[in-house]
Amino acid sequence: MNAKLITLLIALAFGASAHAAKGHNHGVGELDVSIENEQLIIELELPLDSVAGFEHAPKNDKEKAALADAERLLKDAPSLFLTAPDAGCTVASISVTMPYASGQQAHAEGHADIDARYVFRCTKPAALKSVETTLFKHFTRLYRLEARRTGLAAGQGATRLSARQPRLSW
Repeated sequence: MNAKLITLLIALAFGASAHAAKGHNHGVGELDVSIENEQLIIELELPLDSVAGFEHAPKNDKEKAALADAERLLKDAPSLFLTAPDAGCTVASISVTMPYASGQQAHAEGHADIDARYVFRCTKPAALKSVETTLFKHFTRLYRLEARRTGLAAGQGATRLSARQPRLSW
């Protein structure tokens, strides 16, 4: 088997086992980071409560505004994820799925999670040694991210990020 296929199989197995064991915890999100060739791929899952302050369909203008503000912030990838300037990373695509936006519903048992995927194209991916997030500055109800990294020259790994330690390094 070639090295790329082995790395992909390990990443899939690692991701599947992590997602199978997870639960929904307010204040705790998940962050998956991988580098594939010249792409930095960041996948994020956050409880809606940690971002908007509630988990139900917005009931008033204040809650609708909180949901819209959260979505706007989550679509600003360059301010949420900081990379080394010499890596030359620019946003290639952003996908944010917000519960209750455009008629979407919450997950089972009334829990509502936000799913986001960010793809950056990096001209010098070897210069990437870390990714820092500003999510904790924007969303004060978020206190921890369970972060995983795969597909990197340094291998795979996992750590917890927080307001005190917002950087995933390899």
